[in-house]
Amino acid sequence: MDFDAIVVGAGPAGSCAALELARAGKSVLLIERGPFPGSKNMYGGVVYPRILDELVPQWWEEAPIQRWVTRRSTMIMTPTQALTIDFRSQNWAAPPYNGATAYRPDFDHWLAGKATDAGAQLLCSTVVTGVLRDAAGAVIGVRTDRPDGDLTAKVVIACDGVNSFIAKEVGLYGKVDAANYTLGVKETLALPKEVIDERFGVRGREGVDFEVVGCTEGVNGGGFLYTNLDTVSLGVVLKLPRLAAQKKRPEEIIASFKKHPAIAPLIEGADLKEYSAHVIPEAGYKMLPKLVGPGLLVAGDAAALCLAAGIWLEGMNFAMASGMYAGRAAAQAVTRGNTGPDGLKPYLEMLNSSFVLKDHRKLQHIPHLVLSDRVQNQYPAFVANIVERMFRVDNPAPKPGLRRIVREERKRAGIRWRDLLSDGWTGMKGFS
Repeated sequence: MDFDAIVVGAGPAGSCAALELARAGKSVLLIERGPFPGSKNMYGGVVYPRILDELVPQWWEEAPIQRWVTRRSTMIMTPTQALTIDFRSQNWAAPPYNGATAYRPDFDHWLAGKATDAGAQLLCSTVVTGVLRDAAGAVIGVRTDRPDGDLTAKVVIACDGVNSFIAKEVGLYGKVDAANYTLGVKETLALPKEVIDERFGVRGREGVDFEVVGCTEGVNGGGFLYTNLDTVSLGVVLKLPRLAAQKKRPEEIIASFKKHPAIAPLIEGADLKEYSAHVIPEAGYKMLPKLVGPGLLVAGDAAALCLAAGIWLEGMNFAMASGMYAGRAAAQAVTRGNTGPDGLKPYLEMLNSSFVLKDHRKLQHIPHLVLSDRVQNQYPAFVANIVERMFRVDNPAPKPGLRRIVREERKRAGIRWRDLLSDGWTGMKGFS
């Protein structure tokens, strides 16, 4: 064998897998199709790097972080209204921190550097075109687009992104349903740091993360806005079938989002620096593939380990954790001389006993609820109208009372009581 392990994809999952293997004394090759780790990435949210406490103690002293998120806002929006639940905590402004914003090229490059420092070999500008198998069908390496590019290993870890052709080639994915995916589209907008600080009410390295429902003009999805040091990132995630079924392009939906009265003052005068798009696995636990095959483990986006569950929008933490556990399990399997499904089974045990699959199981119904037609197209106006009427003064008419407002707005929105109760129960079970 050329290597003990080959890791395909130098994103957060792949780099954490390679780091674990190298520290265990195994020979590991980390393959990246871009010119450098992070070169092809975009990211529409914040990084939750708590799992790095185990891999890179006091990582916050050296990681290329833009801002520490100390203010988290969830916004419900209609064309003329915006209701925001706004929370901030100074506890998140000091180690060990909670969330951070980062440029993915910088962050991914730094994390891959940790793997190479530990002894992993990094091979960039190389496309893996297929897998090598033995007579029994077990994966024993990969084919690449380089001359004489066949590379063998005792185990392969697929961290090759949301469209993981490796997992699909080996048959770990079932039928792919477009309804399980969204398209994330992002603009990076430049503003002076002092302007960002003033508009968003933060200082120093403090940052803000907005998550928005009701801003995608009838296409099921959501929006986001978060602060970097001297840029803000704004964008939308759009459910693929709904996007394909209507005529507006993603950039038109973003343009409308940017003009909303709740958003426009925050980004006024900003210059567009970057436009990017990325497919995101959004269906949570119900779309996970098989994560273990003969000679093969799957981690990160390749394993659909992304959780879009309303107030929780996470992905990189699951990628880093699953990569770490994949590397750890692969190292143990190589040491024992058993890289078949039984030998790699500890990977599943690690995932099942950690937050990775515990959170996915607990919240398995929430992604479908959040992207449902009612939550996307009926509830924003229903909730916003209730709040508007609560605060509106209609003298000389007396105040109508909350029960009457809710009853009238429910009828106006066309929401049945049984649907409202059912959705409430689903949400309560997930969040309890």
